[in-house]
Amino acid sequence: MLRGSIYELKDGALEHVLEEWLPGKYLSHGGLAFAKPGERSHSHDGPGGRDYHTHKDCEAFVILQGRGLMEVDGGMHAVKPGDIIVIEPGEDHHLISDERDPIVTLWLHAGEHRHRNQLAGGIS
Repeated sequence: MLRGSIYELKDGALEHVLEEWLPGKYLSHGGLAFAKPGERSHSHDGPGGRDYHTHKDCEAFVILQGRGLMEVDGGMHAVKPGDIIVIEPGEDHHLISDERDPIVTLWLHAGEHRHRNQLAGGIS
């Protein structure tokens, strides 16, 4: 896991805004997530319904609002607005939203190709 802050972002990124932390030429997919109070993401995602969630590439979380915990390989890390957390390949990860101040995040992946909506001819 890598940790940073939006306040550390380099001015004048050449490829994409998280290029220092998230490998890949283009932001390739992602989304905006609004967690319920106390929600733990990716519960029962693994084989046989186990609480295990990994990727083959890096995934970045940008904390926009609220507070919570980022669980990475069983360790807990407090997160707050402005934090950037990069989960590295193979790390089991879950985002746990605070009961009183539910979390809002951007989650992003990058790669060598643009998102399919940005390709000539639209969605393929």
